[in-house]
Amino acid sequence: MIKHIVLWKLKEGVDGKSKPENARELKTALENLKGKIPEIAALEVGLNFNPVDTASDVSLYTEFRSREDLDKYQKHPEHLKVVEIVKKLTAERRVSDYEAPI
Repeated sequence: MIKHIVLWKLKEGVDGKSKPENARELKTALENLKGKIPEIAALEVGLNFNPVDTASDVSLYTEFRSREDLDKYQKHPEHLKVVEIVKKLTAERRVSDYEAPI
């Protein structure tokens, strides 16, 4: 099982919206991938409530059955549409991919 975790810190005021508004928009876009990309085995999106400066605003946790499935996900046209939203909204991104026992 492949675990793919991404953390984003968002910019303030993109498209005239607050950071929380843009975080909800990104959350919805990410959650909508679940029904569109069959390689996704599990997907969870969280919005941060911790006020410390070091916290990320949006977290993505996904699972894939193989590295090949993760690669298909990353190249999928629906994922690439969300990548464009991410690029517009985010100031910082952290990612971790690892293989976990099934």
